[in-house]
Amino acid sequence: MKSNEKKSVSALSGEEKKASFALGKTNLKLIGISFAVIVVGFLLMLGPGTTPEAYNPDIFSFRRIVLAPGIAFVGFVFMVYAIMRKSK
Repeated sequence: MKSNEKKSVSALSGEEKKASFALGKTNLKLIGISFAVIVVGFLLMLGPGTTPEAYNPDIFSFRRIVLAPGIAFVGFVFMVYAIMRKSK
């Protein structure tokens, strides 16, 4: 075997297999950040609902209809980027 040939995945020793992950540290940090953004988006959607006895017009507020779903959507898009980003 020539020294300039790369080892295949199956040729890695047991110790090297344990250390090789599909995603790097940067990817995992970005995934954590995007997960937090998604959670913030869903938390902004929370609030009291309308009951049969009392109508609550807050269910149609800008925060719950536009802002929160937009933030959650950005979090999901960022999650795809975090997974697909190549580590250096």
